[in-house]
Amino acid sequence: MTIENISSNKVFGGWLKQYTHTSTTVNCSMRFAIYLPPQAATQKVPVLYWLSGLTCTDENVMQKSGIQRIAAELGIAIVAPDTSPRGENVADDADGAYDFGLGAGFYLNATQAPFNTHYQMYDYVVNELPELVEQHFPVTDKRSISGHSMGGHGAITIGLKNADRYLSISAFSPICNPMDCLWGQKAFNGYLGLNKQDWLEYDSVELMKASNSKIPMLVDQGTDDNFLTDQLKPESLVDAAKIKDYPLTLRMQQGYDHSYFFISSFIEEHLRFHSEYLLAE
Repeated sequence: MTIENISSNKVFGGWLKQYTHTSTTVNCSMRFAIYLPPQAATQKVPVLYWLSGLTCTDENVMQKSGIQRIAAELGIAIVAPDTSPRGENVADDADGAYDFGLGAGFYLNATQAPFNTHYQMYDYVVNELPELVEQHFPVTDKRSISGHSMGGHGAITIGLKNADRYLSISAFSPICNPMDCLWGQKAFNGYLGLNKQDWLEYDSVELMKASNSKIPMLVDQGTDDNFLTDQLKPESLVDAAKIKDYPLTLRMQQGYDHSYFFISSFIEEHLRFHSEYLLAE
């Protein structure tokens, strides 16, 4: 499995690099970013996978969050994939909308044509990307997962479905109950079809209700988020966690919105949360 380095920048003593590779899972060229902390020069380090939100790429978290400073201190690698397959032959929303198609893969495996040809982001994030990262970089198989908005949805659903692969989960402003919001309903209809039984596999609330895992989870949500009431619905996730006695911490952060200003304000606390599990002996 070959990769091509397309950019490299030294940051806080470590290296932020972008790579492209031909993905057999999503059947196109994919780009991802990796931050290797200074410790990776002499030893293998654990990895936090970051999943970004609608319209984003691998660059948002690496350029806007300030994540490298604390990752360098702790000795944790950060890996950020793109948010969807891309390319001239990759299907997009018929109207070019921001919330479906390119940039909006929702971290699921599409079953509906024409999207099922490329939109296999769940398998890409869970299987192909970690295999590639562990093959080419000095990292261990100790993994945690985090994300924002659509990526928060991805982090929670992937973490809940793969308790053997991730040590901790966190999210900023996640789409908690996509079956019950317009973003999720549009995506699930288009990618998975009309049978709502198939949607259950990618809804954080429904997965929480069915979960037997107890992976620690931290969620931060801004109270001034424009999408809070209609799209994100964190109270639904809290209710499901109470039913299952799940170790979820939800923090409602007063005055914060949906932006990377919010993420940059609390990203250090999220990395320290993950470090309790990634760096434990």
